[in-house]
Amino acid sequence: MSAEYQPVQIQKVADRELRIMWADGHNSAYMAPQLRRLCPCALCVEEMTGRRLLDPADVSDDIRLLSAEIVGSYALRFSFSDGHGSGIYTFERLRKHR
Repeated sequence: MSAEYQPVQIQKVADRELRIMWADGHNSAYMAPQLRRLCPCALCVEEMTGRRLLDPADVSDDIRLLSAEIVGSYALRFSFSDGHGSGIYTFERLRKHR
């Protein structure tokens, strides 16, 4: 994996924002609703076609980020206040969206 996709610091800011400092010095900030709308799990994205199943309008702007958990050495898994928590967000995917 490219060094640019390696986080050196991951910080949850209250329950609405996540900040990541990447190895190349770039800093990214993600809001909870944005992360929820980007969920890559099979409930949110059709596996065979990649078509989004989750309607972004169905995600409340008031959603909160309950937790952020590192998955192996390549991704994060989030738990949200709407009960969703099955998506695995690769570092590469997160970096490309910020």
